[in-house]
Amino acid sequence: MIKILFFAALRERLQCGQLEFNLSSLTSNASAAKTVTIAAVLAQLQAKDSLWQHALSQADLLCALNQQLVPTSTEVKANDELAFFPPVTGG
Repeated sequence: MIKILFFAALRERLQCGQLEFNLSSLTSNASAAKTVTIAAVLAQLQAKDSLWQHALSQADLLCALNQQLVPTSTEVKANDELAFFPPVTGG
């Protein structure tokens, strides 16, 4: 199980601040190494419906694993915290 957080406009669009995700739903279909990447989790979330598909398909979507920015090719493990958010601007 991992915790997934959504921030800023993404949170508002999905009307979801966080959810728990069962990695075993992906490991049964994964390779023999049973690794799960953020991209695989993202694809599973996008499959929920068209709203999730559109919101999580933005080219500028950022992700952080355990509070560090990472690419979607990064492996996810049980008890990780994964966050998705749009680019942050300051001012």
